Amino acid sequence: MTNAHFLWEISKKPVPYPFAFARMQEISQKIRQAEAVERVWLLEHPPLYTAGTSAKAEDLFNPHHYPTYDAGRGGQWTYHGPGQRIAYVMLDLHKPHGLIPARDLRAYVHGLESWVIRTLAAFGLKGECREGRVGVWVIDPKTGQEEKIAAIGVRVSRWVSWHGISINLRPNMGDFEGIVPCGIRDYGVTSFEKLGLTVFQDQLDAALAENWQAVFGSLPSNFTEVEVEAE
Repeated sequence: MTNAHFLWEISKKPVPYPFAFARMQEISQKIRQAEAVERVWLLEHPPLYTAGTSAKAEDLFNPHHYPTYDAGRGGQWTYHGPGQRIAYVMLDLHKPHGLIPARDLRAYVHGLESWVIRTLAAFGLKGECREGRVGVWVIDPKTGQEEKIAAIGVRVSRWVSWHGISINLRPNMGDFEGIVPCGIRDYGVTSFEKLGLTVFQDQLDAALAENWQAVFGSLPSNFTEVEVEAE
């Protein structure tokens, strides 16, 4: 199903997590009441950790004492910070979207993974899914090790989605050591930069927009800037 009124938003300054959380919550409620349009919101956060509903206290180390927040999404601990592109996706899942049937949460998560995989392919990266491990994984050609390049954490309130994906472009990789990322101890985390790729944020944003329609059916609008309110 193609929505001609699908909105793409972008924030050019780091977005405090409480502002993002409150805005997503408000918009998702308005979408449910047909008072707002569906959208993707691209942004960065300052360094912080968020806890999903399955997060364990012992998986948080936080040596730099970054702020921590309860996200209420699925999953465990996740790091967000500069150099990481976040896409918060707010859709009315009562309706089908492209390849995604209505009211099918598993298909929606797989759709997010497919979107990321298509986007990575635009830069010559082969992203893959793994059974029992949500997110997108790549093999480091230098080490042969499998590492996560994109995390996925979703929240669905009365079949309207919020939260979304994060892709590691060039974050401070040491900050991931402040948690057990997504509760997975046996695999590492990687980024475009760690894999030797120089990709700019606007290039990644363009690839995300270009690959959206193939999975979710909607034509992205031009980017609308979202101003960030001062804390």
